[in-house]
Amino acid sequence: NDTERLMEITELQKEHGIVCSSYGTYFRLAETQIEELESYIQAAKILGTNILRLWCGRKSGKDMADAEKNDLFEVCKRAADIAKAADVTLCMECHKKTFTENPDDAVRLMETIHSPHFRMYWQPFQWQEPRENVINATKISNFVEHIHVFNWKGERKLPLADAVDEWREYIKAFSVPRTLLLEFMPNGTLEELERETAAMKIIIG
Repeated sequence: NDTERLMEITELQKEHGIVCSSYGTYFRLAETQIEELESYIQAAKILGTNILRLWCGRKSGKDMADAEKNDLFEVCKRAADIAKAADVTLCMECHKKTFTENPDDAVRLMETIHSPHFRMYWQPFQWQEPRENVINATKISNFVEHIHVFNWKGERKLPLADAVDEWREYIKAFSVPRTLLLEFMPNGTLEELERETAAMKIIIG
């Protein structure tokens, strides 16, 4: 809701030649009041994007009762309708302890909502083997807009250059090009950005 700060960020984007690909919100469906979604959408538009990242609940589907799932789906339908009216796209974070952590649940949700304004992000799970991540990416590839790029193995954050071949296999799971978002620096330092960016350029050729 801080319009002045949003405008400052927009001016900084212009100054440094940055285009905003999405607004990575922490709006959590079925928890954040749905009436607040409009203000998030307005913020995204000020930043120059029509894509917003949202979180889908706070539980895995396997930990939810049917009534909880039905309530979540109803909220998702309302959110999709709001997004359609505003001509924006809401993308669910692909993350542990959310309904969309499991690709089968994510596909079920996408097929149920059935809206071009309600889609997915994707990222590999650092606790799974690359082969399993490729299988999961393939399952939801038709519903994905953006991809979070990083190289984690369990709790360890590693240089992206060590996972070039792995990431080339991940990208093959998507039939059309997607926006790649370099999400983390291994040690969280600005000095690593040039090296990590160079690795991502190698991945995409």
